[in-house]
This record gives sequence, structure tokens and C-alpha cells, in this order.
Amino acid sequence: MKVLIVGGGGREHALAWKCAAAARVTEVLVAPGNAGTAAEPRVRNVAVAAEDIVALVQLARAERVDLTIVGPEAPLVAGIVDAFVAAGLSCFGPRREAARLEGSKAFAKEFLRRHGIPTALSATFTRENFDEAWVRSQRAPLVVKASGLAAGKGVVIAASSEEALAAAQAMFAGQFAEAGREVVIEEFLEGEEASFIVMADGRHVLPLATSQDHKRLNDGDQGPNTGGMGAYSPAPLVTPTLHARIMREVIEPAIRGLAFEGMPYTGFLYAGLMIAPDGTPNVLEFNCRLGDPEAQPLLMRLQSDLSVLCEAALAGRLDTVRAQWDPRAALGVVMAAAGYPESVHRGDVIEGLERAARLPGKIFHAATRLDAGKVLTNGGRVLCAVGLGSGIGAAQRAAYALADSVHWPGVHYRRDIGHRAVQLAAT
Repeated sequence: MKVLIVGGGGREHALAWKCAAAARVTEVLVAPGNAGTAAEPRVRNVAVAAEDIVALVQLARAERVDLTIVGPEAPLVAGIVDAFVAAGLSCFGPRREAARLEGSKAFAKEFLRRHGIPTALSATFTRENFDEAWVRSQRAPLVVKASGLAAGKGVVIAASSEEALAAAQAMFAGQFAEAGREVVIEEFLEGEEASFIVMADGRHVLPLATSQDHKRLNDGDQGPNTGGMGAYSPAPLVTPTLHARIMREVIEPAIRGLAFEGMPYTGFLYAGLMIAPDGTPNVLEFNCRLGDPEAQPLLMRLQSDLSVLCEAALAGRLDTVRAQWDPRAALGVVMAAAGYPESVHRGDVIEGLERAARLPGKIFHAATRLDAGKVLTNGGRVLCAVGLGSGIGAAQRAAYALADSVHWPGVHYRRDIGHRAVQLAAT
């Protein structure tokens, strides 16, 4: 069979690599792909943008693609699955209406409230109805979120009401373009974050292995929020008891609620959770696709044929399949360009990739491009170095051995990815 992966980041490199490893997959197309996907066996980049839905439908028809998997959120929110279905093409992901769970944080908060799914108390504003008195009446810290898609950067944790007011006004003024026309302000929740990702077929749910992301730019979870500076799987925080509670209180009500409201959900569903000290799994956000960088360690551990799981979901028979996982842990370290997450420098030559390829583990490319045979940086989060090991500590050592073998001017990465799990294992 032939598979098309839509997107050009680290998640899409991991998806393409995993699909190409399946014996029944003859070729994987990636649109538009990156320098890493260009080098994978049985993988071919196609110069079609991830947001060009008309051209992607034409590509899938012309290439007789059997299965399309959508990586990034923007084409899902724009209705790529609806367009593919209308053309009689198989496409794994939620339709436009259900993808509003990620496309509008305001919509997601109202959905959570309607279905009794635990989440932070919040209020939604536009520039026209913004209530400064309400903001000042709330206890700090506060979390200010651009309601629309902001590539993981539209969240500000404000230490005071004045900071919250400034953050909201900056969003209204265009800091995140259209994403900030509507702003959600919510209470700050104490606890520990976890990523809980499942596959859904409209009725049935197949949970993926547990994982945990690191959103802050710097060591010790300091600095601004980013799209993610690293992740690991499994997450010791998510015990079997907590896993069952998340399924019961978050995932199953969400899938039932979406079906009840006439928008059955098929695709990856990502719940970003804050686990409260009392064990309550509060939903921070829903994403309608695999997380990035969670996808990279997750797909390193996945032993099942991903294309089989996706086809089972599209046929409404996820209850008939199971996912097999490597018992080892996986940990990914995101290597970012200088200036990330604000203005980043592009076009630097990446050195050491050949050396890294001789080490255990895998480097997934995100923001890279080829130029005259050289691999250049082409955005903020450039690479993700993923190591495998008997435990998180061993996986961490393997990942940093990979990361330390690669260099470009101004490269930045955290040195403490997985620190919570490593500390827990040492106690």
C-alpha cells in the first residue's frame, strides 16, 4: 500500500519512518517533508504545502494513495479530512467540526463544561467585551491563552493581574495574529502535567503509551512556554489507577459527547492534563493530532504496524486491535535554533549528523532543509534526538549522546529532559 503523510515537522518524520518500516507499505509520500524524510528509505518528499488541501487531494488521487495521515493541526482545522472523504479518499484525522476542539480553546472549554469533564475555571473575551475588573478580581497567577491556533506558543502564565491584562491586550493587538482575536483566561492549576494520547474511531478508543512533555524553554521548567522541548514515554506519573481514571473521566466522556453532538471523532486525540495533588485529571487543552515532541518517543516504542491501526479506526473497528509496545523507555530531546521561541535564525549548517547516525537511537528532523547536499536549519525546533533504554535514565543518556554529537551555531536544548521520572526512579 502507499501512504501519504501531511506535514513537514518532527512528528511527520516519525510518522513517515514508522509507516515505511511496515512490510506491506511500498512507499510513503511526505508533503512537504524535510531533510530527514528525504533521506529515509522508501520515503519520498513531495513539494505540496500541508495547508494546500486542493493540491493534496490531487496528489493523493494521482499517486493512488491508500491511506493519508495528517500530522499538523492547521489542515485538520481547515477541513482536510472533509475534503478527502468527499473525494472518496481514506484520511485519518477528525473532520473540521470535531477539530474545533483544538482550533478554538473557547469552544473546547464550553464543550468540557457541557460534559462535566474536569478543567480549570475560565472566562472567554474578545477585545469588545474584555472585562478588566473581572481579571483584577481573580487570584493570581492566571493563565492567558489565545483561543486559536498559535503553534504551541499562545499561552502566558501571568504572575499578576497586571501581567494578565498586558498579555491579553497584546493578543488582541495581534501578537498571535488571528489566534488572539478571542482570549481565554483561566485559573492556574497546581500539579504535574501529563500527555494522554489515544486513537479513536467515533465510538471506540485505543489508548497509546503514556508520555510526558516539557513545555518550558529552560532547565528546571523555567522560561517561556514553547511547542515542547522534549518528551519521554512511559510516564511514571500515569499509574494504572490514574490511567483508568483519565479514561473514565476525560477520554470516554469526550468521545461520547462528540458523538452525541453530531460530530463523531476519528483520529488521534491528545489530552494535555494537569494532574492535581488529589489525583484529579484536569484538561488543560485538547489537540486533534499526535503531540510533538511526544510522537517521536511514542513511535520509537510502537511495535505495531501504524497503518493497520489507522485503517482499523477508519473502519470503526478499533475495538478489534491492540497496540504492541517496546518495553523499553524512550526519551526525546528537542534541539532548537538560537532565538526560539521568538525570532529564530535560519540557514545554519548542521554538523555531526553522520556521526549521530552511527549511535543507538534516532534523530528526527523537524525544521530542516537541504541545500547543495548540506542540511540547514529552517525554523525553531530543528531536531529531536530520541534514545531508548531499559529505564528513563538509560534512555536519557542515549538521547543526550545523540544530541551532543550534533552542532550548529546557537543550538539550544535542555539538559534535564525526563528529570521527574529519573528522580522518581531514584527514590
